[in-house]
Amino acid sequence: MRDLWQDWADGSVGAGVSDALRDLAGKHFVLGMTGGIAAYKAAELTRRLQDHGATVQVVMTEAATHFMTPVTMQALSQRPVFVSQWDERVPNNMAHIDLSRAASAILVVPASADFMAKLVHGRADDLLSTLCLARECPLLIAPAMNRQMWSNPATQRNVAQLRSDGVILLGPTAGDQACGEVGAGRMLEAHEILEDTIGHFQPKILQDKRVLITAGGTFEPIDPVRGITNRSSGKMGYAVARAAHEAGARVTLVSGPCALATPRGVTRLDVETAAQMFARVMDYVSHAEIFISVAAVSDWRVVNPRTEKIKKAGPDDLPPPLQFEANIDILAAVAASAEAPYCVGFAAETSNLDEYAQAKRLRKGIPLIVGNLAQHAMGDDSSELVIYDEQGATRIARADKLTLARQLVAQIAARLSA
Repeated sequence: MRDLWQDWADGSVGAGVSDALRDLAGKHFVLGMTGGIAAYKAAELTRRLQDHGATVQVVMTEAATHFMTPVTMQALSQRPVFVSQWDERVPNNMAHIDLSRAASAILVVPASADFMAKLVHGRADDLLSTLCLARECPLLIAPAMNRQMWSNPATQRNVAQLRSDGVILLGPTAGDQACGEVGAGRMLEAHEILEDTIGHFQPKILQDKRVLITAGGTFEPIDPVRGITNRSSGKMGYAVARAAHEAGARVTLVSGPCALATPRGVTRLDVETAAQMFARVMDYVSHAEIFISVAAVSDWRVVNPRTEKIKKAGPDDLPPPLQFEANIDILAAVAASAEAPYCVGFAAETSNLDEYAQAKRLRKGIPLIVGNLAQHAMGDDSSELVIYDEQGATRIARADKLTLARQLVAQIAARLSA
C-alpha cells in the first residue's frame, strides 16, 4: 500500500488544485533555500507551486542542507538540486548564470538574516548569492529569523535597502518561534507565500487605487439566538477583494458573518447587521475611489427584537408578532453621496436577470452592475456573471470565482481608464 509521502512526492496529493486553478502555468522558479528551521516549509511550497502549473529548480546553501536534504527537495521538485557553485553538471560550469536565465523569478525561502545582509552588500560567495546578483528576473524573499534578529537595527536597515533595490519581501509575520519565543520574524506559511507569489504576477491595473468592498450576508436579530439573514457564503466578495489587491489596489473589506480567511494584504472590518455595515461603509467611503457592493444585505430588519430568547411553551404556540422596517440601501446611498466613488453593484436574481439587473442599476444610479442567477451561484466555488452598463451586457463564462473576480476587476479598470 502506498504511503502518504509517496503520494505527495509524485504529485497525487494536491493534484486537484491544478485542475481548478493554474495561476502559474508556464512559470519557472528558482527556489533558493538558506539555513533556518523554517526550511521545512519550502518542501510544501515546492509542491504547491507545481500544483499551480509552475516548474521549480531548487538551489540550496550549504547551511540549508543541515535542515532539509537535497534528496528530499529533488524528490519533490523532480529536478536535480544544486548546492555548489562549482557543480560540473552544467556544461559551461556557470550554474550561477544558466540557472536563472529561464526563471520567471527567484524565490528565497527561507531568507536568513545573514543572506539578506549578503544581498544588500552584493556579496557572492556561494551559488545562491551569486545567482541573485547575476539575475535578470524578479527576486522575492521570505525572511525567517528570531524576533530580536528581525528587530535589530542592522536588519531593519537591510530591509529598507532591499526594498529600495526592488527586492520584494514576503512577510515575515508574528507568532510562535522555534526558539520558544513569540514575536515578529516568523516566516509566512507556504500557502501565504504561494498567494503572494501568484499576486506578484497579476497585472497592476488598479495600482494604488483605494477600493472599498462589502461581502457576505448580514444578520438581523429577532432575539439573542435567532435572526433573519441571507444565503451568502461571501466567496465572491472575498475573491473580488483578493483580485483587487493582486491588481495593486489598497483594499478595505467590510464583511458580514462568514467563515472565510481574509485575503492577503486586505484590511477586513467585521460587522453583523445592515445598519452596522452601512455605518462602516460611510466611515471609509470618502477615502475610496471604487466601491464594490457584493454583500447580500438584508432588505428589512426587525423593529422589535426581544432582549431575551423567545420561549416556546407548547406545540400549538403561534409565532410571536414581528414588526419590520426597511434597511437603508447602502449602495444607493453611496452612489448619491457627494463626490461618490465609482460604484459597482451585484444583482442576484432567480429569473429575468437582464431585465431586473438593468432596472436595479438605473434605480440605484450606478454605472455598473454584475448579475447572476442565485440558484447557479449561492455557495458554489464557481459561477457565471453578466456585467451590465449603459452599453448593454457583457457575459463572462462560468469559471471559478477568483478567475471571475479577476475578469471583473479588469472590466472595472478598463472603464476607469476610459
